[in-house]
Amino acid sequence: MALFTPERYVDEYALIDDLAVQLPWDTARRARVTNQARHLLDRSAAMGRKTGEIETFLKQYALDTNEGVALVCLAEALLRIPDAATANELIRDKVTAVNWLQSRIETSDWLVKAARFGLSLTKSTLDSFFSKLGEPVIRQGMIQGIRMLGRQFVLGQTIDEALKNASDETARGYALSFDMLGEGARTFAMADAYFNAYVAALASLAGARDRGNLKNPQTGISVKLSALHPRYTPYQEYICRTVLVDRLLQLCQLAARHDLTLTVDAEETERLTLSLAIFQDVAEHPSIKGWQGLGLAVQAYQKFAPDLIDHVGALAATTGHRLRVRLVKGAYWDTEVKRAQVMGLPDYPLWTRKANTDLSYLVCAHKMLQFKNEMYPMFATHNAHTIAAVLELAGNSHNGFEFQRLQGMGAPLHDVLVRDGLAPVTIYAPVGTHEDLLAYLVRRLLENGANTSFVNKLHKDISADDLIGDPVRQALDHPTRRHRDLPLPRNLFGQRKNSLGFDLAQVAERSTVTPLSPPQFAPLASADERAISTAYATAQKAFPGWMQTSAEIRATALEKFADLMEQDAPRLMQLCRIEGFKTWNDALAEVREAVDFARYYAAQARAQFHSEGIVLPGPTGEDNRLVLTGRGVFVCISPWNFPLAIFVGQVTAALAAGNCVLAKPAEQTPQIAKAAVDLLYAAGIPRDAVQLIVGDGRVGAMLTTHPECAGVAFTGSTEVARLINRTLAAKDGPIVPLIAETGGQNAMIVDSTALLEQTCDDVMVSAFGSAGQRCSALRVLYVQNDIADKLLGLIAGAMAHLRVGDPQDIATDIGPVIDDDAYDKLLAHEQFLKGIGAKFLARAPLPEGAAAPRYLFAPVVYEIASLRQLSGEVFGPVLHVVRYASGDLSRVVDDINASGYGLTFGVQTRIDARMDELAARIHAGNVYINRTMIGAVVGVQPFGGQGLSGTGPKAGGPHYLLRFAHEKTITRNTAASGGNIKLVAGSD
Repeated sequence: MALFTPERYVDEYALIDDLAVQLPWDTARRARVTNQARHLLDRSAAMGRKTGEIETFLKQYALDTNEGVALVCLAEALLRIPDAATANELIRDKVTAVNWLQSRIETSDWLVKAARFGLSLTKSTLDSFFSKLGEPVIRQGMIQGIRMLGRQFVLGQTIDEALKNASDETARGYALSFDMLGEGARTFAMADAYFNAYVAALASLAGARDRGNLKNPQTGISVKLSALHPRYTPYQEYICRTVLVDRLLQLCQLAARHDLTLTVDAEETERLTLSLAIFQDVAEHPSIKGWQGLGLAVQAYQKFAPDLIDHVGALAATTGHRLRVRLVKGAYWDTEVKRAQVMGLPDYPLWTRKANTDLSYLVCAHKMLQFKNEMYPMFATHNAHTIAAVLELAGNSHNGFEFQRLQGMGAPLHDVLVRDGLAPVTIYAPVGTHEDLLAYLVRRLLENGANTSFVNKLHKDISADDLIGDPVRQALDHPTRRHRDLPLPRNLFGQRKNSLGFDLAQVAERSTVTPLSPPQFAPLASADERAISTAYATAQKAFPGWMQTSAEIRATALEKFADLMEQDAPRLMQLCRIEGFKTWNDALAEVREAVDFARYYAAQARAQFHSEGIVLPGPTGEDNRLVLTGRGVFVCISPWNFPLAIFVGQVTAALAAGNCVLAKPAEQTPQIAKAAVDLLYAAGIPRDAVQLIVGDGRVGAMLTTHPECAGVAFTGSTEVARLINRTLAAKDGPIVPLIAETGGQNAMIVDSTALLEQTCDDVMVSAFGSAGQRCSALRVLYVQNDIADKLLGLIAGAMAHLRVGDPQDIATDIGPVIDDDAYDKLLAHEQFLKGIGAKFLARAPLPEGAAAPRYLFAPVVYEIASLRQLSGEVFGPVLHVVRYASGDLSRVVDDINASGYGLTFGVQTRIDARMDELAARIHAGNVYINRTMIGAVVGVQPFGGQGLSGTGPKAGGPHYLLRFAHEKTITRNTAASGGNIKLVAGSD
């Protein structure tokens, strides 16, 4: 059977009409559903069962309040902090920030009362003179409180404990689907542990079934594929697919042997096609033929969810399984939206309004009920209207499907279904330690505590009619049918278009950026002194005309250039992979950044360089304006590590400001620069206004020493920047600007509140992405002693399955370093580290065989005693680790600042006060908190350093073009020719 490859970027407005056509929904049905939903709410209120503590808790501490946010941060971090001092700081940080005594509701609920009293007491105690004496007691109380919060979601820390705790619910008639907490394995050791946990859970359930203690046939477990392999991504399909099929099949065989159920949970959209391929391979395996317990979760917030239901129905018919399908609204909405925006995708693969998701859910439910011979529908919802709609769509037969609810949520409403015999209900019950709960807990709180969720609205002062409003009408009647405050990814930056991206995780999109044949190019001759003199003369002659060309015309040409780069993206990406050794994703990011630079500087030129100038305040009878003009011939010297993006950024900035440009790319990557210059010409930039000058450092020196040089934009090493600075200072004639971006001894501080899995991901990308050949790359990792061994173990485990190799292979994570010189310097630095007694921690594997490309340097980690042992930046995938004690943060910051570099800095912490303090004290141009340290976006994170890391202003920022310009103030005495006519003629 063919794989599921949906169309991901269908227009939301038109698709709503398509959905509505698929759903039989007339006026009479709408009225019946509304009445049934109202009846369900009335019955649940009269049922006598208390609302779950967690629901009342959400009512008091909603996530649109400071208190709610503070509690989520505590819940997410406190239990995993090993040291008392940092735990105390986190508690103080979160608790003292808000007024816990301000009550929103009256309640008899023990959890809310205890939280309200305990947190207010904690605040007063922490604020008191005796706060130090109270900290141990407060800390233990808070830890117990968070554990109590966790117990509302987790049925047990082990499957046996969960079975015992489930007795009350099973006595009420509920079935259980156990979710063994754990996702996103970073190492094979983690994946093995999660797999063994699934096996143990099935074995425990099988034992209970054999003893007669487990009679409900719907009982089973849910499995996340990301827990079973550390490289579960579409890029690594040929590595992970076979392993995941084998592991999932083993679990299914065990479940089938004991007549248990197993459902594969849904995760992020980018992995959907791969997950379905794995699921299909297992479903078609003869060893589980006849077993009817295999299931799959479908997220209705995906635009293609109805098509996915059709696909699963066809798969069921092909394999002979009656597949179990759990329909959920979706749990990764914010993550999916951000990913689409960051990647510059044409549209979102999911609905942007909740009403649209609700409509999609009903369409999927209708399809599933039509497929009742092929699938067993499981409707996971806490929404009374959705439940009523499903019951209505099912007609008179309420057999052959079930509803599902989360542990701790929606109990009274679902009790009605069970007691009145309307439909069976299964509780989706997480099982695991409180530490494993954290990621799940935060996602559930965000999902069910969101302002638009039914659970949230249920506890607000909202009328029943509004609570059970018809989503079909809400979807169809909305004027735009998409979220007004959520622009398309292309429109994220308002007037300036976001650069177009591709989802390379999808084979279909990847094929659109694969050139039919490698680009052909002839070698480029190096410039000599005569060629440089000619180029200067040509540029000098062209300068007056280009400067006097209106900013609008210059900007329009640069925008056309950006469009041409987007159209030519496949060829430019291929050039970046061949000449710059860029991986696929790095090559795409390179093209997109170049496009962003061109459009951003075009917009800045329109705003800052229009001929009328900027009107300044002054006395009546006087007109004052500030006019910006080009300086002359600018020399732009760009590096090989960003051979397109930085080259284009420098050149387009100089052109936008009205300068002519002599552009010298790095000697390693001239063909990429030539391709860019050819597109500049095609966009209408005069050939004399920008000229490509090819050569090595000697050519650069001739350019910068020339008497007609009006300024230099340089990105490269600190040493070369110093030489250029001295050269310019020694010249006779005008004093000209140097705009320099250089390297950095970039550090990241990780304290014990950090989420280690996230930190591991961020460290891997920051230190080793692009083979560590970014100015912004992480060089020195400071880790708090208390978590160092655990974090370093995660990093070492993750490095073990990095793929270092040919950048033409989509599976390659890290390609070669740029040349022999770079490679030899890295080898020499390793010898230096060994000589100073640095401790070797981990190294990524290199590919075997003679076919491996040259200059492959395996990412490596060493532990050193102090940053002071390093004399300068090491440009490559070498990470240095320094441990520190929790009380030594101030000294750590002093050491980092003492290095003299000031480019990028990272912080991993959950303590807000610490974020603010470190960001204020550090001498760095870019500070990144709880994220990677690389990948600055034009106009979003203007990039540039201070000290030894650059002169400023920041590239891709609002002040950058000003450094390329002369400023001229023009003052006109209007009183000499009639005075202020408007003032005199106007009324008072």
